[in-house]
Amino acid sequence: MTIAVSFTAVSRHFGSVKAVDRVDLEIGEGEFFAMLGPSGSGKTTCLRLIAGFEQPTAGHIEIFGETVEGVPPYRRNVNTVFQDYALFPHLTIVDNVAYGLMVRGIAKAERYRMAEEALALVELPGFGNRRPSQLSGGQRQRVALARALVNKPKVLLLDEPLGALDLKLREQMQEEIKSLQKALGITFVFVTHDQGEALSMADRIAVFNQGRIMQVGSPEEIYRQPSSRFVADFVGASNVLPPDFTGAGRWASLRPEAIRFTKSGGRPARVVSHSFLGGQTRVALDAGGQRLHMLLPSADSRPDDGSDVQIAWSDGDLHLMDDGK
Repeated sequence: MTIAVSFTAVSRHFGSVKAVDRVDLEIGEGEFFAMLGPSGSGKTTCLRLIAGFEQPTAGHIEIFGETVEGVPPYRRNVNTVFQDYALFPHLTIVDNVAYGLMVRGIAKAERYRMAEEALALVELPGFGNRRPSQLSGGQRQRVALARALVNKPKVLLLDEPLGALDLKLREQMQEEIKSLQKALGITFVFVTHDQGEALSMADRIAVFNQGRIMQVGSPEEIYRQPSSRFVADFVGASNVLPPDFTGAGRWASLRPEAIRFTKSGGRPARVVSHSFLGGQTRVALDAGGQRLHMLLPSADSRPDDGSDVQIAWSDGDLHLMDDGK
């Protein structure tokens, strides 16, 4: 596999703050790679290091085998799509998309042709003469994508680009961006704090916390086999269970959908409360002082709050973790 982006012991410090702390990372060519973590975890700083907006305090970065420390953004074969889209309000849509081509000295007729092709790629043919203020949020997002793609970058960086959209439109754009990436075959590096976005869109995910990568893996690995309490708790609503509860001497992760009610042979618990979530109901349980949450289809019957019940799960659903932190 060709490596598109490589970090070797990369750090970025701002005074005493270690925004990125000795990160090692490899992103493959053509991969849709997500950087996931809470605010201040280092994911956006890593994106800015790839883009060239920040320089590492220590360590080594390569993009397709070329060292990029000290290389300015305009000399890197990458483009960035920002959360606020950063469109020029006084320019038409076609001029917004063609702006980078104009800076590179591409002739007007040619850059307009390329810009119109990019707009067609994001399903906005015929929108070139409009202004950003005349477009919806989703349409402005597509324009920002077209402006980045028209330069034919080897790596496209997306900095929480869907954060300003409402839920329904965000889900629609998730599908469209994923389909676009598959069609183009370009390496996409996507920064988000939304676990659902990362799980549904990425080929692989790096989970960040306090400037470090806690785990890298496929969405399935990250969700079903978290390496630490932090990953288990941050990615989805896992039940993080202490060693004395599991009886295995190690912390464990148990996903809410894996727990079921049973008539006999289970662990005793009491129903504390329930929350209607649309297609599912979340049930809070007290199992001998350990709070658990389970998810049931909303159509299923459930015991009343305060009821004594028995619960069970399959052995394979209890994931023992190596790291208790």
